[in-house]
Amino acid sequence: MASTIRLELVTPERLVLSEEVDEVVLPGYEGEFGVLPGHTQYLAILNIGMLWYRKGSPKTRIALGGGFAEVNHDRVVVMADTAERADEIDVERAQRARDRAEARLKELSLDDETYAKAYAELQRALVRMATGAGE
Repeated sequence: MASTIRLELVTPERLVLSEEVDEVVLPGYEGEFGVLPGHTQYLAILNIGMLWYRKGSPKTRIALGGGFAEVNHDRVVVMADTAERADEIDVERAQRARDRAEARLKELSLDDETYAKAYAELQRALVRMATGAGE
C-alpha cells in the first residue's frame, strides 16, 4: 500500500492543487470524512466547508464552496464550486460578507425562497473567515 495519496482540487476557473499528501479531510454533505492512502472507492457530495490536508505534520486549509469528490485507493479528485487557500482569503472582506448575510437573514422568513441563498452566503463567509484565520 502506498504511503501517500494524490490530492487534486479543481474549480471551474483553475487547478488549485495537485500534490501527494498523507491525509485529506473533506466537508461531506453528511459531515466531515477523512481519506487515507488505500481508501475504498466512492463518490461524495461536498458541502460548504473547510478541506484540510496534511503532508508531514503541518495542516493546510482550503475553504470550499461545495462540490463533489471522487475517492479511490491512490487519489482524491475534488471538483469544487469555489476553493480558496488560506493565504488567498481577505478576512476583513469575509467579515463584511458575513455581516451582510446575517442582516439579510434577519429580514427573511424561513419560507422565503431567498433564505437558502442567504444562509449559504453566511456559511461561505464563516468558512472563509475560519480558513483565513487559521482556525
